[in-house]
Amino acid sequence: MWGALDVAYLAGFAAVTLALVPRQTVVLTITDALIERFGLLTIIVLGETVTGVVNGLAGQPVSAGTLSVGLIAVVVGFGAWWTYFDFAGHRPPKTTPTATVQWMYGHLPLTAAIAAMGAAMVSLVDHAHDTRTPAATAWTLCGGAAVGLCSTMLLAGSLKAWHSERELYRPLARACFAVAVACLILAAARPAPLVLGVVLVLLLSIPWGLAVARRLAKATQEVGSQER
Repeated sequence: MWGALDVAYLAGFAAVTLALVPRQTVVLTITDALIERFGLLTIIVLGETVTGVVNGLAGQPVSAGTLSVGLIAVVVGFGAWWTYFDFAGHRPPKTTPTATVQWMYGHLPLTAAIAAMGAAMVSLVDHAHDTRTPAATAWTLCGGAAVGLCSTMLLAGSLKAWHSERELYRPLARACFAVAVACLILAAARPAPLVLGVVLVLLLSIPWGLAVARRLAKATQEVGSQER
């Protein structure tokens, strides 16, 4: 219910904002300082993933199982980190009202999803020795990862780089959507906490690996053209 109310409120607020502002002007000037502040806010929320792991470990006896799940959970948090900062963070949006609103409001579901992932990690570590991850934990963690991937691509769609680096962002958006669906399938499967964490890390690595491969291929082509 809270989620539905948040979506309705934000959608209405964004619609009113766009309706009140002439199309030829911008809603708000997105400066470099504001981009930095939004990045810092995201970093603070990402810290909740580490806090969640620490809280989970503090409430359990130290063992190889709990430590393994805790460490892999930290890497899942790193996956949320590289997803945002490699594809959307610290990049200016287009100077249009729609892009400005999209950029600002796109950070809200992203940070909410990361916070949900951090909350789920406490339970993930608590149930480190279970044969299956609790349903609420699996859906919160994997669902948060799915929302984070989609929100990052929503943000990317508002960036200037979305058009200047079309050959990168178009396949990247498709890959993120496919990985988001895979995250939901993983949540439904509910494997053991360690297995769930490892698979989630591998899934989050797919868009990153695709981006690295394409950037390396582009750099190789540029070097080859310069040599010719």
